[in-house]
Amino acid sequence: MSLIHPTAVVHAGAHLAADVDVGPYCVVGAKAVLHERVRLVSHVVVDGATEIGPDTVVNPFAVLGGPPQHVAHRGEETRLIIGARNVIREHVTMHAGTVLGGGVTKVGSDGLFMVAAHVAHDCIVGDHVIFANNATLGGHVNIGDYVFMGGLSAVHQHTRVGRYAFAGGGAVLTRDVIPYGSVYGNHAHLEGLNLVGLKRRGFSREAINDLRAAYRLLYADEGTFQERLDDVARVFATSPEVMEIVDFIRADASRPLCGPSD
Repeated sequence: MSLIHPTAVVHAGAHLAADVDVGPYCVVGAKAVLHERVRLVSHVVVDGATEIGPDTVVNPFAVLGGPPQHVAHRGEETRLIIGARNVIREHVTMHAGTVLGGGVTKVGSDGLFMVAAHVAHDCIVGDHVIFANNATLGGHVNIGDYVFMGGLSAVHQHTRVGRYAFAGGGAVLTRDVIPYGSVYGNHAHLEGLNLVGLKRRGFSREAINDLRAAYRLLYADEGTFQERLDDVARVFATSPEVMEIVDFIRADASRPLCGPSD
């Protein structure tokens, strides 16, 4: 049986699993779906068509599923989908999508979203991410698995951040960040690879060595960038990690690529 505090407001139509815990002064909208063992600590607002996955804990004053901050939004029903086992700390905001952007904002599983982090409309956020305090995404941003966003970092609309990338505190990302990359500054520039993160995640020495060699070749002074990219793809064709970077660069993108001199 769900544990709902008497001061909480759960609107008719909301779907709550049998073992959800809704704390004091929370508001759960009529189209919300809370899966097994979701816990809303207190003063949480779950608005609109928002789905929260199992074992997610939401702390006070978080607002999830609010309407997108987009001038073209006219009140259409759009969605926010949050995965399982996330920790969402105080004052975090995650907004629903827009019709123009596909109508859905998606957040993966096993993430930690620290105080006042923000996920804007139509973003896609992967699994096992960490957003430090006040990390902010503009609309339509794509964040890969295991990305670490430092405190006060911000990502421009339509930017991609590849898997296992690291953004330093206060970094402003206006260009796409390659998988495994490490960026700093305003505007952010590529400092190298996220070697600390790779070691912590258990990447083999061989994989890290391949990534380091490929990075040096990719950002060498000789030849054009396209020529160097082709060389990397040829030399490291058997390395899945390096080829992930190659595929990321070759994919269609809305934003330019973040490089060492940006």
